[in-house]
Amino acid sequence: MDFLRPASWEEALAAKAEHPTAVPIAGGTDVMVEINFDHRRPEYLMDLNRIGDLSEWEVGEDSVRLGASVPYTGIMENLSTELPGLALASHTVASPQIRNRGGVGGNLGTASPAGDAHPALLAAGAEVEVESVRGKRLIPIDEFYTGVKRNALEPDELIRAVHVKKADGPQQFSKVGTRNAMVIAVCAFGLALHPETRTVRTGIGSAAPTPVRAKAAEEFLNAALAEGGFWDNGKIITPSVAKQFADLCSAACNPIDDVRGTASYRRHAVGVMARRTLTWTWESYRGARHTEEGAA
Repeated sequence: MDFLRPASWEEALAAKAEHPTAVPIAGGTDVMVEINFDHRRPEYLMDLNRIGDLSEWEVGEDSVRLGASVPYTGIMENLSTELPGLALASHTVASPQIRNRGGVGGNLGTASPAGDAHPALLAAGAEVEVESVRGKRLIPIDEFYTGVKRNALEPDELIRAVHVKKADGPQQFSKVGTRNAMVIAVCAFGLALHPETRTVRTGIGSAAPTPVRAKAAEEFLNAALAEGGFWDNGKIITPSVAKQFADLCSAACNPIDDVRGTASYRRHAVGVMARRTLTWTWESYRGARHTEEGAA
């Protein structure tokens, strides 16, 4: 195994073009596990830790540009207001040591359906900035996952950053694991309210071959909220609406039985998480509305 250590982004792109099979490594929290267990033996490893801007973020007027190597700890400590769903997901990642090293870029590169960042990114409607010597492109998160541990990257491309719109409403993340820490998700669920567009987006992890959205559930809830005037009147969502939403989220799953849980349990758990996160986010939205009305 050869070790490549580019000193700049341009050098990294040139090295990836010359060695398309090179596996990038920054935090190493996914790649090194596979190598240590001899599940993977790449011809080339490319260390990206000398490229400083991969560990930087920029908060713009409408969105956050998050460098691929920004660690989960950085998201938790600095971006919980702008990216609350992703910050909540970051809290559930493994241990403090792993959170200090691992980042969203690694989750995206590995594209494991159990990656903790994926549900939050799907719910927020992120875009993945990728680049090669041929140029740069933005891949919508809905188009990024193409199969089990497969993504839309071309062989000569590297992930440079993730663009996530700043939250305009409450966001939540929920995860079920076999214990409370240092655990891979049995299943996970992300939910984001977008009051500006009066829409809701979801993200489901570890309950299908790829991270997925529950699109039928979103469409149902968007219609129910609009028809009932909920965005304007701030009423409590009825139990029947919450149950139908939860059932549709369960139906969006295509899980398997494995050592962490059965397919039927995963479907059930996703439904429970969907109902709970909807309740939590809507209560936050109602609370914010009442505060604004009181201030007015």
